[in-house]
Amino acid sequence: MPNHTNELEIIKQLFNNLTETDKKAFLKTIKDKEKSITKTPIQKEIKECPHCKSNQFVKNGKKDNKQRFMCKDCKKTFTLTNNTILFSTKTDIKVWKKFIHCMIEKYSLRKTAEICKISLPTAFAWRHKILDALQNIQNEVELNGVVEADETYFPLSFKGHHKNFKLPRLSKHRDTQALKRGLSKEQACVTSGVNLNGKSIAKVSDLGKPKIKDLIKVLSNKVSRDSIFVTDSFRAYLKLANNMELSHIRIPKKKHKLGSFNIQTINSYHSHLKDMIKHKIKGVATKYLDNYLVYHNFVNFAKESYKEVILFEYIQNNECVSLSLEISKRKCLSIT
Repeated sequence: MPNHTNELEIIKQLFNNLTETDKKAFLKTIKDKEKSITKTPIQKEIKECPHCKSNQFVKNGKKDNKQRFMCKDCKKTFTLTNNTILFSTKTDIKVWKKFIHCMIEKYSLRKTAEICKISLPTAFAWRHKILDALQNIQNEVELNGVVEADETYFPLSFKGHHKNFKLPRLSKHRDTQALKRGLSKEQACVTSGVNLNGKSIAKVSDLGKPKIKDLIKVLSNKVSRDSIFVTDSFRAYLKLANNMELSHIRIPKKKHKLGSFNIQTINSYHSHLKDMIKHKIKGVATKYLDNYLVYHNFVNFAKESYKEVILFEYIQNNECVSLSLEISKRKCLSIT
């Protein structure tokens, strides 16, 4: 595999062989790409007061170079970032952009904290604030075309629980097998669906082997009716496909495909997910697993370009309020 130096040399040689016209066109393309990446996000349009929902408001001066508004009805003031994760932040916006870059590059929290010159607890809180916002993106996803679905499992993890916490099972070393064999209640079931265009959804659906109600909780209203639904032979998917009126392809047991259909994309999705959780993140508490599922969906699986720009614009322009003090107090299991 060529290293970066060799790749750069190849590009230089190919560039030198271009005509002057093609060289100018190539350089213009590079400049346009750079502008697209570094462009300033478009500020959202204020339509109503975030406190009383009135549309009667006026500009009310600036503070720290941020435009403030005052509602004529409730007399309260607000800014563009009210009800976003950037509200009340005292950190320069450039640090948030740098933090998002670190997230896209999948740096560890410790490395991210060093790069952004913030504390480790702050880096942890910021990561989950951003991932909470990403949950809203997943809520808008609808899978279409050829949609593959399957489930995978993660041992229950209570990582990070140290104060006033009693472990609800016998203790064991991280990355060792669950104490109970098979698909027991010590395994968190992650139900996932993907299509071939880089769209995906995933959620912790239950403990142990899922029932049809668990699959419905994750996949219902998330798969377009004209899609081709491809799964393994697990019987619950047959009932789910009938309920959702989907064209269903079931891969038989001990078979890898049926005609031109297979579930290799979802298997690859799960493989990359587990690799990220184990080797990049170094394990995740089950209560935070849903957040890391959307992290995987956006960073590893989605095919969009300029993810840093997309993510920064989203957290700046969409409502999501996550309090730092409440993040670590979440229930041990995220399953509802």
